[in-house]
Amino acid sequence: MKKHGWVALMTGALLLTSCGEEAVAVDPLPEQRARPVIQNYAALTYANYTEAVKQAKAMQTVIDAFVASPSKERLEAARTAWLAARDSYGQSEAFRFYGGPIDNEDDGPEGQINAWPLDENYIDGAAGSNTVGIIADTANYPSLTQATLLEANERDSEVNISSGYHAIEFLLWGEDTSPAGPGDRPFTDFVDGGTRPNADRRRQYLTLATRQLIEDLESVQVQWEPGQDNYARRFTAEAPKEAVLKILTGLGSLSGAELAGERMAVAYDNKDQEDEHSCFSDNTHQDLYNNALGIQNVYLGAYGSVSGQGLSTLVAAVNPALDQKMKARLKASLDAIRAIPAPFDQAILGADSSPGRQKVKAAIDALRAQTDTLVEVATTLGITLNLE
Repeated sequence: MKKHGWVALMTGALLLTSCGEEAVAVDPLPEQRARPVIQNYAALTYANYTEAVKQAKAMQTVIDAFVASPSKERLEAARTAWLAARDSYGQSEAFRFYGGPIDNEDDGPEGQINAWPLDENYIDGAAGSNTVGIIADTANYPSLTQATLLEANERDSEVNISSGYHAIEFLLWGEDTSPAGPGDRPFTDFVDGGTRPNADRRRQYLTLATRQLIEDLESVQVQWEPGQDNYARRFTAEAPKEAVLKILTGLGSLSGAELAGERMAVAYDNKDQEDEHSCFSDNTHQDLYNNALGIQNVYLGAYGSVSGQGLSTLVAAVNPALDQKMKARLKASLDAIRAIPAPFDQAILGADSSPGRQKVKAAIDALRAQTDTLVEVATTLGITLNLE
């Protein structure tokens, strides 16, 4: 997991003057226009996390079936369920970076849910080693529990990841040593007396990690549930500038420092597979697309069955041309990411003139332009957005 600081300060109301008259303060975020947008954002957020929980539970059902009777077909079904579960969570990352329920400093579970990059040897010996990793280390980890996984997560190093989507991903795919495709862990790794020892602990670990992921997702979902005394109630009662500042901080931070930066530019610069987001499954290209899609969801105010007023409504009311520009930037970034040839770990290789690297660079540039436009949006709404 890459952590980023965020600071955003609000300015006062915009000042408009007419010839020969004193300045008159005009609020670009009047209550009657901003409140429906804030309320719709909360509804959209709840819908997104609800879908993430639903997909994670569907994955759990398939994983439980695999653990009960490992087979090649059931392992492939578990992988397919993991890929499906990533879509909704990827879009939910637009709700991060402002200290909300997902990543507040006290008890936000984001680091348990989506931390990366992951050192394979910390969980289960890579390259066929049967003597390293939590699964093999019965001396220090005589019993495996959900508490064990959480206590070990990011212990001593940010790459010592033991829980979340990517721990499950590694267990399902294993190392990715093929340039043409993802990892290909044999199902016999989970069969007693099969390819490797500790199959029972490997099955147990997979079960525990999946269960913990669902509990962590549910802990965030409940904070956005409507009609409860929770974060959503407090958020929707905030002053318009305070709430919209948080919304824009989430979008700008994901678009710029996180997505264009940590998730793409670092891998582009280093040409290293270890720097890609979902390196075991080769799902990075889809992760990136869903992250960008989440930004568009919030700006337009729509996700699944939720379709209401988004930030676009606020911007169009004061600067229609900027609203159209922002929509164009959103489409451009999505199109640019979609154009990256899969797998991502091969697209980043070669000379800068290679087609894959050109597509990755074009997507990075599109996201940076999008981030700059989000800052323009904030300014138009009377907010100063300072992004890392």
